[in-house]
Amino acid sequence: MDKQSNKSTKHLNPYKTDKKSNVKGGIIVLLIAIAPILFYSYRSFPESQTLETSFFTLKTSFPNFYSFAWYFTGKFIPLYLLLLWFFTCKHWWHWIILVPIAMYAFQIWGVLNESNNLDELELVYLFPLMMVLIPLVYLIRAKLFNEVRGNDLKSFEEDLLTKKSFWQQFRDLFH
Repeated sequence: MDKQSNKSTKHLNPYKTDKKSNVKGGIIVLLIAIAPILFYSYRSFPESQTLETSFFTLKTSFPNFYSFAWYFTGKFIPLYLLLLWFFTCKHWWHWIILVPIAMYAFQIWGVLNESNNLDELELVYLFPLMMVLIPLVYLIRAKLFNEVRGNDLKSFEEDLLTKKSFWQQFRDLFH
């Protein structure tokens, strides 16, 4: 009986990419490249509290629309770039990028609601998200490193179930 080989006889070039990935990469590069143009679009807004177009009229409680657009683009562009990074990142830790994404989303919400206390209360809303995300990312990291090292998960689970003081748990995180 002949034993089949699992090895491919075809030699693949690691630097060769298909057209589909080139198109995706080109779109991502274009989206990153237009970020400065989008950021400086705030300069096209009027320095009055009323924005009049042929379709509608808007009023703001900001000193002027120029200031509103400056605040908005200052929050939107980092959010835009972080979202691009989150959706294109293939690393195991990419979930932690959700923390700054949530922070900028709350800040944009404050700008759109024309809140007077900009950049003050988002930590109150971010804290529950961080309490869930950070331990989850750390557990994912621990499981990945256990698989890479060849350790079995039973010893990992036993370690999790043992009673430890807060300082002992904190010390174990860095060993």
